[in-house]
Amino acid sequence: MQPIEFKQSNVTYAKDQPEYLPLPAYIDRDDPQGRVISCWKLTWRERFKIFFSGRMFLSQMTFKQALQPQLPEIDSPFVDPAEHKSSRPDVPPPPPKKAVG
Repeated sequence: MQPIEFKQSNVTYAKDQPEYLPLPAYIDRDDPQGRVISCWKLTWRERFKIFFSGRMFLSQMTFKQALQPQLPEIDSPFVDPAEHKSSRPDVPPPPPKKAVG
């Protein structure tokens, strides 16, 4: 699994830190929750493993600080809320994004 660039990304974490993978991300500076979104590409092997097991593991380095909330998703958070068809009915659609630029 590798982090990948995507159309809405506006920052890259660890860009000049060779000990880490660069992480392209989107920061919504107007979001009161401080949401940061990244996109990851799975290999074919990883896709098959998830397909058959229905599971994945998520590791976080907290450096012994409080755990931050996480929300792994398969649906794009950048969809128009009117067209949002989530695979998770318990999660409301994301707020509409303001035009940037």
